[in-house]
Amino acid sequence: MMKRTILTTILSIIALVVFAAGEADIKFEKTTHDFGTFPESQKVTCTFKFTNTGDNLLVIHQAIASCGCTVPKWSKEPLMPGQSATITVKYNTSSVGPINKSITVESNAKTPRVRLMIKGKVVK
Repeated sequence: MMKRTILTTILSIIALVVFAAGEADIKFEKTTHDFGTFPESQKVTCTFKFTNTGDNLLVIHQAIASCGCTVPKWSKEPLMPGQSATITVKYNTSSVGPINKSITVESNAKTPRVRLMIKGKVVK
């Protein structure tokens, strides 16, 4: 019984060390979303799906929009390797004309910064 406990503990420690030595990585299905043309009274939202393609936990530290009219939301929970999640971006129309906004996603991934883009045209 004692040998089994010691062996299980040693194997658990080895597994943790191997897992901790890995690296998280992030892969988005798309990095640009085009809303097309839409009326200024319409609020628009899009979703960017991403996957942890690394072999360690992925944590999104923050998603920063280029202006206050663009609001990103995401889960603060770490993602296991192979798991997917989304960042939802809501754009509040503030003026008529073309839009081209960015969201900078910062994480613990191998590539720590990824820029997402939204674009479209707001009409009266």
